[in-house]
Amino acid sequence: MKDKCFQKIFLDTIKKCKKTLIAKGGEYSRNGDRLWNFKRAARFNNNTPIEALWGMALKHLVSIDDIIDKTKMNEFPSDEVLDEKIGDMINYLILAKAILIEERIQLENTKKAMKKLGE
Repeated sequence: MKDKCFQKIFLDTIKKCKKTLIAKGGEYSRNGDRLWNFKRAARFNNNTPIEALWGMALKHLVSIDDIIDKTKMNEFPSDEVLDEKIGDMINYLILAKAILIEERIQLENTKKAMKKLGE
């Protein structure tokens, strides 16, 4: 694949992912918290937000695996299907990064607060 073609695929994919994340922001957040649904789902299953997200992301990963299996029979998905399936997985990875960063910051803040109490 020529670099120009790859760059077009990359830029189109990022544009569509951004559009989806922005469009779904209001639908999946509460009180300005973009990660609300994962936190809520975690409470249902008595696990963590990142575990809840990963459980949801696995559905998309399985879809991609099914697509890969079909390529062995020379069946290839349309651009629309690729946009949806690959885009969803990219978005879940971005959301996973956000959860992990938020949890790390919360842990660091807790450690700082505990250290201040111990001083």
